[in-house]
Amino acid sequence: MTQRVFITGGASGLGKALALRYAKEGARVCIGDINPEQGAEVELEIQAAGGEGYYIDCDVRRLSDLERVRDALVEKWGGVDVVVNNAGVASAGTIEDSSIGDWEWILDINVLGVVRGCKAFTPLFKQQGRGAFVNIASMAGLMLAPVMSSYNVSKAGVIALSETLHQELRDFGIQTSCVCPAFFQTNLASSMRSDIAGMQQNVNKLMKRSTVTAEVVADDIYRAVSAGEFWVLPHAKERRLWLVKRHAPWAFDWLMHQESKRWMKKFGSPAEQG
Repeated sequence: MTQRVFITGGASGLGKALALRYAKEGARVCIGDINPEQGAEVELEIQAAGGEGYYIDCDVRRLSDLERVRDALVEKWGGVDVVVNNAGVASAGTIEDSSIGDWEWILDINVLGVVRGCKAFTPLFKQQGRGAFVNIASMAGLMLAPVMSSYNVSKAGVIALSETLHQELRDFGIQTSCVCPAFFQTNLASSMRSDIAGMQQNVNKLMKRSTVTAEVVADDIYRAVSAGEFWVLPHAKERRLWLVKRHAPWAFDWLMHQESKRWMKKFGSPAEQG
């Protein structure tokens, strides 16, 4: 059966890579985004890759947008098989310097955006008796590095929501997968909010240095969802660190403290940098 897929933030980055990955399998792929020009281009790329592309305006800060997408896809395709809650933003800063406005901004998109996606599509999945949520979190939600508190909290929230829904919805035939990549080549830093000098440039360097591409992460997601797996942890080094955290938390704490001192010296407040 041809899969029907909806991806938020699908006009660029990981969302686009995943849209094209599903297109290679002949899927019908709807990308929801706030960039119509990019969305129209990706719609054509989906079709060129072998799928059926469909772009629709969707701002994850509005539940009504996600409900409108759901209803449109029911009318167009008769339902949806996979919903990828991918849209997200980044921020950085110490707890004393990060503004409440930035906290509200990132939590509204990264956490509540995923909540809205799950809330809008769960009734449809229950009605269908099947469906899969793919929630894009981050290793930041598991590793919790300094000067990234708002981003860490937002991604930890996605992980907590995903683990909850994994238990809450599984007996309805609804699968949940939680994706936690580390740095990889994407455009996340382009919308990053930070008052820390050099932070955006440093994040861009880490992303460019990574040997993991958006296409590699998309492949891992496609495989994991097909296999019904919950955790998707594409980066081997960070996956090992996560295992250390789970099985030897004292060792992980020591390792993170050493790394944190380096980060605080480089990116902390002026007093800490001196």
